Amino acid sequence: MPHDITLSDDPVRLDRARIHGWLASSYWSPGIARALVDRAIDGSHCLGAYRNGTQIGFARMITDHATFAWLSDVWVDEAARGAGLARRMVQWFLDHPDFQGIRRIGLTTLDAHGVYAPLGFRSPRRPDRYMERLDPAFDTLLNGEETSPHD
Repeated sequence: MPHDITLSDDPVRLDRARIHGWLASSYWSPGIARALVDRAIDGSHCLGAYRNGTQIGFARMITDHATFAWLSDVWVDEAARGAGLARRMVQWFLDHPDFQGIRRIGLTTLDAHGVYAPLGFRSPRRPDRYMERLDPAFDTLLNGEETSPHD
């Protein structure tokens, strides 16, 4: 992992326009509105990765700081991929004092199992107990993409 990359959870440093562009182009939130990204950032503990002052990565954790956390929107700029930055950002959260002792940290991924498995993530122990409620518009979006599970 290059040593010229700095991780910071200072919300002032986040390049919200860049984050919005990344997320709007992702498979899990295609076309997401900027206002929704801003609201998600404001309600989460966010982490940015920076090289020479430019943001090249992003991740966020949503949590009650006691029993449950949800890791979301882990993104590395295409030019910085392949050097372990996504795993480094996730490890940053796992090592952070605010996330110690949390009983369950969840996430969903289509194709990054190799990033998360070495950090202890696995399929749910009791998947038959997992349920979700989708916003009708989001459910319609997901139903339109039946060939590839993008949630």
